[in-house]
This record gives sequence, C-alpha cells and structure tokens, in this order.
Amino acid sequence: MLAEHRWALVASLVLYLAVGALFVLMAFPSGEKYVQSVDDWWYDSIDVIRVGAVTALAHVLNVLGSTWVTVPIRVVTAGWLARIGRIEALTTWILTIVASEAMIWILKTAYRRERPPDGLVETTSFSFPSGHAIAGTVTAIALVIVLVPAGRRRRRWEVIAGLFAFTMGMSRVYLNAHWLSDVVAGTVLAAAFAIGIAALVHEVGDAAHRRRVERDLEEADGSK
Repeated sequence: MLAEHRWALVASLVLYLAVGALFVLMAFPSGEKYVQSVDDWWYDSIDVIRVGAVTALAHVLNVLGSTWVTVPIRVVTAGWLARIGRIEALTTWILTIVASEAMIWILKTAYRRERPPDGLVETTSFSFPSGHAIAGTVTAIALVIVLVPAGRRRRRWEVIAGLFAFTMGMSRVYLNAHWLSDVVAGTVLAAAFAIGIAALVHEVGDAAHRRRVERDLEEADGSK
C-alpha cells in the first residue's frame, strides 16, 4: 500500500516520540502545570479576538469533525473497499478506526482532564487528548492512504488531510471545547497512528507475499 512503507514506519515513530513528550509532561503535576499555563494564555488570547463570522466557521468545522460526519464516511469507505476486494486497504481501514476509538477512550480515562470553562458547544467525557482531533485526523489521513495511490500525490494529500484535521481540531479550541494541547496531542498522535498502521499492515502483507513466492520457487525446484 505504501511505496516506501519502511520510511513511513520511521516517520510514524518520529511523530510518536514528538507527541510522547507532551503526554509525559501531562502525566506529572509540574509538567501539567507548565502545559496548562500555555493553554491558559491561548484560551485568554482567543477570548479577546473572538468574532461572529469566525465563530460560525468554527461551528461548521466542529460539525465536520463530529460522529454525524465521520461515522457515515467510515461505513461507506469500508463497504466500498470490501466490494472492490481491496483486502489490505480494508484491513488497514478497519484496524485504524477500531484501534483509534479504543485509544481515545483509554487516554481520556487515564488523564481525566477537565474541559475549559464556558464552552460554546456541548461536550462529553474528558478533555485530553481531543477525540475530535484523533477521529478527524485518523479518518482524513487513512482515507487518503486507502484511496489515493502511493507516491508524491498521496503525500501532498496526506499533508492536506492533516492540516484540515488540525484546523478542524482548532475549531474546538476556538469554541472552548478543548485546550490547545488537547488538539496538538490528538492530531499528532492520530497522524502517527494512521501512517504507522498502514505501513505495518503493508509490511506484514509484503513479508507474507515474499514467503509465498519463496515457497513456490522451492516447490518448482523440487518438482524438476
């Protein structure tokens, strides 16, 4: 699936290490206090510049990242991949979606961070990391991976998908539904997750294919 899947695994690892620093900070009171100081500054800055037109756009982006949009996309994509028989792509898609949803629940329960005050949209569960950012990023990037052929064009679309997902996640910050660090953590983690799973599935499939070829060659030599 990935033309350079081993480089993709490396890229995924780099992203994990980068966002891991934030997760480590949030795991300790002193680190969480530092992150919160940055989040508070961002929260206060947004409150000063909030305007009607941007708020309306943020509401639109918020809906685009909601389950009302992502779930139908996920179901239709899975059905399409199954219908055309792209087993590797379907496996990647399902593993990425299911595992990311489990990851959202595990991480939110582990950190149990409270939401920002005065939210402009209804929220549920805990704040860190952003479930909207994870779900939106995973869906957008995995969609590009399973539908766009490997190569430079796909890499451009992956960047576009990541930027869209981050912008959508930032709409949640603008609407006081998440802290800035929630969205940063969710977007980077989800990007690493989507790219890494796709590369891993391809690596496993590639290794299985090589074993089948070697076995066929051995059987052919034995029959001579």
